[in-house]
Parts: sequence; structure tokens; C-alpha cells
Amino acid sequence: MSIADSEGFDLGFRSEHRLHTATEFSLVFSSRRVLRGKNFDLHYRSRGLAAIEPMVCARLGLVITKKLSRRAVQRNLLKRLAREAFRHVRQKLPPYDLVLRLFKPVGVSLGVEERRSLRADVEQLLIRLP
Repeated sequence: MSIADSEGFDLGFRSEHRLHTATEFSLVFSSRRVLRGKNFDLHYRSRGLAAIEPMVCARLGLVITKKLSRRAVQRNLLKRLAREAFRHVRQKLPPYDLVLRLFKPVGVSLGVEERRSLRADVEQLLIRLP
């Protein structure tokens, strides 16, 4: 059973909404298209399958390194915030492969305001996609 919003859109984060292999990540990075936010970079690549398959949707990959976020709890929180932001705007996104990469170190403890700021950063990047 999946989660749905008030308009009936599926808000799940299933396998078809994720990047899985290193090759998929490499293709996105090699396209050299990137949007820069306050804490994250959003690399993107058009899938070009929308004309062939109308049900193609955006897919997300996450890169949150240990070098920039030392604690596993913190890395998991950042990934959870990013996935949640993606799930809520996925229906409005073009059919792109996306890689969200943390590029700036985050503090040891993330309070409510810091979490809101990080989530807003991710949402702004997703909304700015061409």
C-alpha cells in the first residue's frame, strides 16, 4: 500500500523513483548540468523517454558523504529530508535523472530551523529545474 496526497497522487518512493547503479550516477554527473543551492548541488540529466513512455517520471539519487557529515544519524536524516521533498514535488518534475549531492559540511546537531532550511534548499533546487 502506498501513501497518496489529497489529490490522489502516489507519494511513495518506490524502486522506479531511484537511481540504482554506479553507471546511472555516472551518466548524470557526466552530463555536467547542475543547479547550486546553499548546501546541495542538484545534478540532472534528461531521460528523453517521455515521448516513448508517457508514464516515465523523475528518478533521484543521493550522495551524502561521510567527509561532510560524520555521523550516520545525520546522513540518514539528510537523506530522509531529501527523499521527502522529492516525493512531494515528483509529480510536477520533468522526466530527469537527478543526483542530489551535499557539498557543504553541516553542523553536528541539526535543530528544527536547520532541518527546515535544508529541506527548503532541496525544494528550491527541485522547483528550479528547467
